[in-house]
Amino acid sequence: MRIIIVGANGQLGSDLSLILSKYNPICLTHKHIEVSDVQSVKKIFKKYQPQILINTSAFHNVALCEKLPEEAFRINFIGVKNLAENALLYNTTLVHISTNYVFDGNKKRPYIEEDIPSPINTYGISKLAGEYVIRYMLKKYFIVRTSALFGTHLCRAKGTNFVETILKLHKENKKIKVVNDEFTSPTYSLDLAKQISVIIKTSYYGIFHASNHGFCSWYNFAQTIFEILGIKKKVIPVKAENFHPELKRPAFSALENRRLKELGLDQMRFWKDALREYLKNKGYL
Repeated sequence: MRIIIVGANGQLGSDLSLILSKYNPICLTHKHIEVSDVQSVKKIFKKYQPQILINTSAFHNVALCEKLPEEAFRINFIGVKNLAENALLYNTTLVHISTNYVFDGNKKRPYIEEDIPSPINTYGISKLAGEYVIRYMLKKYFIVRTSALFGTHLCRAKGTNFVETILKLHKENKKIKVVNDEFTSPTYSLDLAKQISVIIKTSYYGIFHASNHGFCSWYNFAQTIFEILGIKKKVIPVKAENFHPELKRPAFSALENRRLKELGLDQMRFWKDALREYLKNKGYL
């Protein structure tokens, strides 16, 4: 398979590059392709004519998306539209990474693929717009929604992830305050990369939820990090409205891998088991 990975130096892209290495994927970073630039995208498709293109690029800083909505839509919508147009032209299967933030968080139990999206912030709206343009233009696509990624290679844009942020605060002996009324499904990017490698070998096109099983509050997530490491550390629970009052985030955005399970493709494990392996791979255990 001729596979292109866009955003190959990012958290998920790095793991995809590793997991799909037997296919010798073409690993592209921002210096190779600007998805929001029509000519840049055309040049890449013409040069490589990929059978599969995996798009991990996104503008996903939730706070910055509110401040820079044009930038959010330039990358998360226009960029995706450019990829979809060329995927159609070259009969390329487009694999696009989306988010649990396309939901409003009012359901109170894990979201399945058939649930109707209703994003409540600019990031979620821009990502949903990207989903819709793919669904409108293509038949051969996989939209993979995931949540709360943490991975060995860290997020290129943020330079960290939740686990590393919490451990850094501990190392610096700072108070650790974490939101206790927002729930999600923590997901190890290596597990997600392995799951994507399974999906792309099929023709079960459409939307998939792919996150580690189970869910927790961010506060419970932080507590579990210290429990696994055997560290006694006080974590202070705070309400989201006190922690980031200027931002709207879904209160409950856990995902259920319903479609993966129905098709017998679900490779994901419980989030605590994934977290333990991550900590082991990072040398903390």
